[in-house]
Amino acid sequence: MVPVLLSLPLLLGPAVLQETGPYSLVFLYTGLSRPSKGIPRFQATAFLNDQAFFHYNSNSGKVEPVGPWSQIEGMEDWEKESQLQKAREEIFLVTLKDIMDYYKDSAGSHTFQGMFGCELLNNRSSGAFWRYAYDGQDFIEFNKEIPAWIPLDPAAVNTKQKWEAEKAYTQRAKAYLEEECPTMLKRYLNYSRSHLDQKDPPTVTITSHTAPGRNRIFKCLAYDFYPQGISLHWNQAGKMLTSKSGGVFPNGNGTYLSWVEVEVPAQDRDPYFCHIEHSGLSQSLSVQWDETRKAKAESNMATQPQ
Repeated sequence: MVPVLLSLPLLLGPAVLQETGPYSLVFLYTGLSRPSKGIPRFQATAFLNDQAFFHYNSNSGKVEPVGPWSQIEGMEDWEKESQLQKAREEIFLVTLKDIMDYYKDSAGSHTFQGMFGCELLNNRSSGAFWRYAYDGQDFIEFNKEIPAWIPLDPAAVNTKQKWEAEKAYTQRAKAYLEEECPTMLKRYLNYSRSHLDQKDPPTVTITSHTAPGRNRIFKCLAYDFYPQGISLHWNQAGKMLTSKSGGVFPNGNGTYLSWVEVEVPAQDRDPYFCHIEHSGLSQSLSVQWDETRKAKAESNMATQPQ
């Protein structure tokens, strides 16, 4: 976050390569010019993959690990991390004020957000990013290949000049994304891999609805699965059908849900199958709707070829 970048010592020894991942470490920052009563002016959340593992806000001034990470000893020096987040908070809010001054936006409430992080695949760095938004619009992003900050908004030209006034800062930002962030992620994985590698298979239900004078709609709902990657589609006679997908959403308990619908003629009584692929399943699954309104779950070995 702006010029406050940790120089982490490379404490990790040679790592044993495993066909695992991807794993990601992502920080999300939000600053508000006029927060509502009780809402912090600045908040930061760190994520391992899609799981929040610590929070920080300007009201408490402290980093607090959450979820299973609150029970882990030695993963991080939380007092030192609190000091780092406090320093980032101060510079983050200065940047927000600079943007507001540029646009003379003293009235109303304005939001500045930043997101940056890195990814490991098979224990090797496989990607990194660093970008900001002002009032929900792209503002500036870092291109580590040049390396340089790329303005995406007129006011961001001033921000770029300010951040790059210290020539070493651009190189430090590049080093953070390519070296320090992956190193930190590897260290966190020593404490977190078993939790991040959990695989919860989906529970699947199928419903059918027919409105008077309309086609029949089959809906296949998969829920309580983790990780979030899943493939859902409808098949009939071994052919994939055009269907409407509901996307993938958090389920409120650390797992995910998704659904897919297909519309068929109301009088059609041919078998239709919802095909599901997920890493929590030992093999792909096909679920058929029957006329007794019971979903029959069968593996591909016991159903028509998919």
